[in-house]
Amino acid sequence: MFQLRPGQFFAPPSVALQIPATLEKKTRTFEQRHLQVARTARYAIMGSLEAELTEVWIVCHGHGQLARRFLSRFLPLERPDRVFIAPEALSRYYLSPPVGGPHPASAPVGATWMTSEDRVAEIQDYVNYLDLLHNEIFSVVDRAKVRLWVLGFSQGTATAARWVAQGNVEPDRVVMYSGLLPSEIDAEGAARLVRRSPLTIVLGTNDEFAKPELVAAQEARLLELGVPHTLIRFEGGHEVLPEVLKRLTEETR
Repeated sequence: MFQLRPGQFFAPPSVALQIPATLEKKTRTFEQRHLQVARTARYAIMGSLEAELTEVWIVCHGHGQLARRFLSRFLPLERPDRVFIAPEALSRYYLSPPVGGPHPASAPVGATWMTSEDRVAEIQDYVNYLDLLHNEIFSVVDRAKVRLWVLGFSQGTATAARWVAQGNVEPDRVVMYSGLLPSEIDAEGAARLVRRSPLTIVLGTNDEFAKPELVAAQEARLLELGVPHTLIRFEGGHEVLPEVLKRLTEETR
């Protein structure tokens, strides 16, 4: 038996490895499946569901926002007979990349309603979520006694439009603020948006996401779908402004 002397280390014999100059790349296809799971959603509320209400507002935030911060934009409209509910998107993420290690607890976080990845399932998930929230609200509030507003801002515009088009909600007012109608909404879905009143569209004159050609294309599409609508323009960018919200309530009574 081969013995090593103290301080001597065994070195394995060298082996010549033959590696091809170019490795053949193989494309693999993997089956993907879906599993529905229960999870906890979060929403913010301003006002009381037990008050003598005349209006309920469900407002959907934009990409990278959180519900409680978005809800603060509606403070200028606060009244004892109004309640505002801001559902928060189900997917949260850090708004900035980590620097030199994990994100600290103080790192800013935002939420997104969806991405292009697995979009059909993500849309269905948030439509179901918003239907559940709607049912919870109106298990306390008498729907027949209040006017229901559904407002979407930025990315939340598509969220709100899809919910009204596909879900169980029947709002009295639908507002698309700084956003465009989702491309897949058909005539039937569009009709649900204007079941009780014309669609209200709010766009800033300096909104980088509301380029003239996009606005013109949307106008043509709404005309093609036969969607009655009111367009409110304001001097400003991609933002929710108090004076615009006040104007919104005055012009859509």
